[in-house]
Amino acid sequence: MKIFHGIEELEKAAGTHLGWSDWHPVPQEQVDLFAEATGDHQWIHVDLERAKNGPFCTTIAHGYLTLSLLPRLVEEVYTVEGLRMAVNYGTDKVRFPSPVPVGSRIRAGVELIRLAETPAGRLSTARVTIEREGGDKPACVAEALGLLVP
Repeated sequence: MKIFHGIEELEKAAGTHLGWSDWHPVPQEQVDLFAEATGDHQWIHVDLERAKNGPFCTTIAHGYLTLSLLPRLVEEVYTVEGLRMAVNYGTDKVRFPSPVPVGSRIRAGVELIRLAETPAGRLSTARVTIEREGGDKPACVAEALGLLVP
């Protein structure tokens, strides 16, 4: 994990790749809990028997489940010390180029694109790429926005 000592040090890393998170499994239980939380019970995610005959031959994680794992994965890549607060400000340009079959492992790579001055603090934009172990395309690519308050 990279540790930045303040926003000024983080600014120097703009335009660079900050690293990768650890690999994390995506079990059926996690997918089922996400389905319960969101009400999205589409068979491709929760019906093991039907999914065996589907396009991926197994159940797959919801795209939004994959997206929701960004904070957990990104916090393994870097942190900024000396902030009063860092909050999620949203995401831009979210894409799901390939599925995440249940039972696979994923990790996130983080590229810090820029920091912009705002009245409340600095707005960071990081391109987060979630890849599936053994996959040939990313599972998710998103620009994660964070408000950093010194």
